[in-house]
Amino acid sequence: MNDWKKICLVTDIPVLGSRCVARQVGMDVALFRNDRDEVFALLDRCPHKGGPLSQGLVFGASVACPLHNWIIGLVDGQAREPDKGSTPKFQVRVADGVVYLHADELATLALTETAPTAGPCARKTAAA
Repeated sequence: MNDWKKICLVTDIPVLGSRCVARQVGMDVALFRNDRDEVFALLDRCPHKGGPLSQGLVFGASVACPLHNWIIGLVDGQAREPDKGSTPKFQVRVADGVVYLHADELATLALTETAPTAGPCARKTAAA
């Protein structure tokens, strides 16, 4: 699994919850675990207003954005109708209870996406 980076154990992700994976460059990746112990990975950003999907409600193979309740498919990152848009998805492998993400995708995928700079999803920065 040279192309895959070990991230955590499946049990480190709450059932019907998430865990964020920080990257050196770019926004965090959110890992989601459903009630069937399936694990999914999306950029931690709703395509609507940039809400943190990692803080949303997981059900089945979807997550509801905490800001405006947009439903995002965990398999494909697509917003469910009537909404439109998508968030980048990342490849996930689970082997022997360990979660892996594709190393090249972590380093290169969706690096230009940015977090909101104002509002409830803005990242707090340290004062200079």
